[in-house]
Amino acid sequence: MQPRTPLLVCVLLSQVLLLTSAEDLNCTPGFQQKVFHISQPAEFIEDQSILNLTFSDCKGNNKLRYEVSNPYFKVNSDGGLVALRNITAVGRTLFIHARTPHAEDMAELVIVGGKDIQGSLQVVDSDRPEGSKFRLTGKGVDQEPKGIFRINENTGSVSVTRSLDREMIATYQLFVETTDVNGKTLEGPVPLEVIVIDQNDNRPIFREGPYVGHVMEGSPTGTTVMRMTAIDADDPATDNALLRYNIRQQTPDKPSPNMFYIDPEKGDIVTVVSPALLDRETLENPKYELIIEAQDMAGLDVGLTGTATATIMIDDKNDHSPKFTKKEFQATVEEGAVGVIVNLTVEDKDDPTTGAWRAAYTIINGNPGQSFEIHTNPQTNEGMLSVVKPLDYEISAFHTLLIKVENEDPLVPDVSYGPSSTATVHITVLDVNEGPVFYPDPMMVTRRENISVGSVLLTVNATDPDSLQHQTIRYSVYKDPAGWLNINPINGTVDTTAMLDRESPFVHNSVYTALFLAIDSGDPPATGTGTLLITLEDVNDNAPSIYPTVAEVCDDAKNLSVVILGASDKDLHPNTDPFKFEIHKQTVPDKVWKISKINNTHALVSLLQNLNKANYNLPIMVTDSGKPPMTNITDLRVQVCSCKNSKVDCNAAGALRAGVPALLLLCLFSLACL
Repeated sequence: MQPRTPLLVCVLLSQVLLLTSAEDLNCTPGFQQKVFHISQPAEFIEDQSILNLTFSDCKGNNKLRYEVSNPYFKVNSDGGLVALRNITAVGRTLFIHARTPHAEDMAELVIVGGKDIQGSLQVVDSDRPEGSKFRLTGKGVDQEPKGIFRINENTGSVSVTRSLDREMIATYQLFVETTDVNGKTLEGPVPLEVIVIDQNDNRPIFREGPYVGHVMEGSPTGTTVMRMTAIDADDPATDNALLRYNIRQQTPDKPSPNMFYIDPEKGDIVTVVSPALLDRETLENPKYELIIEAQDMAGLDVGLTGTATATIMIDDKNDHSPKFTKKEFQATVEEGAVGVIVNLTVEDKDDPTTGAWRAAYTIINGNPGQSFEIHTNPQTNEGMLSVVKPLDYEISAFHTLLIKVENEDPLVPDVSYGPSSTATVHITVLDVNEGPVFYPDPMMVTRRENISVGSVLLTVNATDPDSLQHQTIRYSVYKDPAGWLNINPINGTVDTTAMLDRESPFVHNSVYTALFLAIDSGDPPATGTGTLLITLEDVNDNAPSIYPTVAEVCDDAKNLSVVILGASDKDLHPNTDPFKFEIHKQTVPDKVWKISKINNTHALVSLLQNLNKANYNLPIMVTDSGKPPMTNITDLRVQVCSCKNSKVDCNAAGALRAGVPALLLLCLFSLACL
């Protein structure tokens, strides 16, 4: 059995810092000595000073920072280079980077006798058995991404096969072990961590655009408009991702080329001009475009840059009151007309898309009758003055209105409405030949129907509104549906030319309607229309009538009821019911027919005995309750039919084929509807 030999794995860098790229930084001042040589010690002792570095930016070294290429070393604030832990070997070279806001420089520490690990490291086992080999495993070797690292199985030298990208993978965890000739593990595995040192290979990027900000005109100096932020994919713990912002360009560059300032660290854009210069109405363009640059390396010239455009809109506020273009406006309108008579124009320097520009008009004097209204034209901002109630020239030929204009939005505190925000409108009313007017309208009279022809109903009265023109008026009939009326064309007296009949189809709810014209002598003549409503009182001039006038009964009927009779009258109460029903001048024996009252409007006709099959005419006399009453005699045709085996035969007299029960049912239904 092969003796077990302790594996002394000396990792020259237990966490290897692989510099994939480097840039020479040439700046002055910097390190007073840029290259140092020391001998490889047996071991670097924790916190033991290795050497002292001297760096100066000639401005006091404010915010001086150091970076060492190996994470197990640091530079103290006094410039002393020390190890953070005990370590045996670090390679042949260490790089120390110093930086202030004003200067930066690189110093090199050459370790004489050290092994080169720039892109490789050496794994050493002084007591390694003869024939044993080194084996390397882990992510980047036999795990994806494979083949990045490899190890010399005889010497233990670990090397990189291709460039590394810290933004893809920042650290690799590898494992080293020794094996015999058969591949059996002798010692290990021992972890080996590879840390990829960031290089400044990513530019700042603005990802959240488009960037649009708004600031109110007249805002105080220092008003924050918006914030611009970029991202950098490099290591945020290094200056490679430490961004600084500045404004590269401003368009337009008036009234000042420096209207805005950007906080170099936060990216806040603020105003730097006085409120007076931030006046939207005096600016060449209320929209500014700024080219914003973000630079890494804390803004040093060696840093990478990225740019974006910030659009800043100067928003309007209501700092200008609307003003009428003139103090007085003139308008003319014909009497009786309605609609827009004049458009009032105003000027306002504010933004036409806002309530600071849109006008609101008010009539503050001269409109006691509310004959006028004013509305804003949304396209032109003009005030549209309208007549909404017709004007009368004879009452007033002139009107004077006082109108004020304001904005939809309130004015800013230091601006007010002045005399130019009011205007006077002089309105002249033009005389028009107006048609005569009937008074009253409608005209109403009440008369009994059937008054004698030629009876005077009334004298109409129409007056001419054009009192200053001294015109005459003539009258005529315009609409007289029944042709009952006549009007005197000179004095307007209306009389009858026919009997008035309340029961006429031209009368509705006892009211007859006629229209008359009044025509003046103007040029051209004007016409007015008047309405006459005649309420007709009822006269008992209509005799009642009965229904039905035909009935059937079977010759062997056990129920000798023949029919229920109803009566109707075109007149009104009290000239109608109660009705009186009688059998008039019977032509059959008295013991055959009988009529009995059911109620005020219906009676029952019945037989006292069965009759032979034949047709019988029974005169029925019905009388209304008018004073004097009116009577009507109507023959009731009774058909006595043969009713055998549910068949009704009335052929003997050509009678209707309806049985007595059906007629009784019809009559009862009519009775129920009253």
